[in-house]
Amino acid sequence: MHRDLIPQSFITDIVAPACGNDRKILEAFLKTPRAKFIDEAMCRRPYADDALPIGFGQTISKPSTVALMTRALQLEPNHRVLEIGSGSGFQAAILSRLCARVYTVERIPELYRRAMDIIHKMRIYNIKFKLDDGNLGWAENGPYDRIIATAEAKNLPQELIAQLAEGGIMLIPLDGSIIEVVKENDEIRQRKIADCSFVDFVCGK
Repeated sequence: MHRDLIPQSFITDIVAPACGNDRKILEAFLKTPRAKFIDEAMCRRPYADDALPIGFGQTISKPSTVALMTRALQLEPNHRVLEIGSGSGFQAAILSRLCARVYTVERIPELYRRAMDIIHKMRIYNIKFKLDDGNLGWAENGPYDRIIATAEAKNLPQELIAQLAEGGIMLIPLDGSIIEVVKENDEIRQRKIADCSFVDFVCGK
């Protein structure tokens, strides 16, 4: 399969049900071939609804999970988003189609460089990368309207909560669930939105 060709069944059977047929999210997936973010030597089925290896013990999330989390963020065109765990760069690329700017942090140098290279080749210009400990966030560019973590944490990182804007939403995998965290009037509310399976959140570079 040509790496720019996205099967219609991928959109109709996997992405659409997960995002509630949100037109803007569907368009974002159609503009972002998942195959470009996956090494062909590792997997020849880039459009299956599977988490796939990208090296260094990390994975690219299931497309249904990416679609579900993207919908749950309730993005607006003016939003600034912080992503913890760039990984392949696929989630950041999807987000970039739906918001003003994405700031993404990756701790593994090889993945950081690979994701930046893919995004550059795709001519996506509203994503900024940082090589660092994602647990610390990216304070100098905060606060953020939305924060999304793509690895499972053992507890809510206080550094990230501090960087969430008033009225903001953070999504973070926690204890086998995707948790929505909302900050309002300096109070934090959280609720489970879905079950999930992610690699572990690791502190440190």
